[in-house]
Amino acid sequence: MAQPLCDAFLTKLHEQLKLTGHLIELLPKDALDWAPAIAGAWSAGQLLGHILECLSGFCALLYTCEPERLAHLQLLREAPVNHRCGQEEALERIRTYGNHIDQGFALLRDADLARRIPTIFVSEGETIATLLLGNLEHLINHKHQLFMYLKLIGVAAGTRDLYRFRHEPA
Repeated sequence: MAQPLCDAFLTKLHEQLKLTGHLIELLPKDALDWAPAIAGAWSAGQLLGHILECLSGFCALLYTCEPERLAHLQLLREAPVNHRCGQEEALERIRTYGNHIDQGFALLRDADLARRIPTIFVSEGETIATLLLGNLEHLINHKHQLFMYLKLIGVAAGTRDLYRFRHEPA
């Protein structure tokens, strides 16, 4: 049975995963320790590790929605995030998280998006839709941060590296 809202969200998430992976591929191999001259700024490698945390947030949320059927997602909690990460590891883990996210979305129905789930921040809970959108916002913000790092390093990245234009094929 088609789930147009879940399907639309998952399509957008896959788009962001693809664009993020593309930006990671543009990062020069010798730039992992580069950081902007801003107090407390992450290195490029640390940013890649944080992007993995963004994706682990989706898996944690989907696990919470279906703990019995997605028990295997708990194993992802053992994988490091927020660490200095190389491009190869980041790209492989993005694929892994993407596969697990697909498994979670296969169990999600449009009606579930209105269901409230308690969080550490909001004890009465927030809707699954709100939590998914928050995770997507988190990922997109750090994708843009990576884009800005590339620009500051001198990589010729442009708008087409950051966005998918709807009149072009995916």
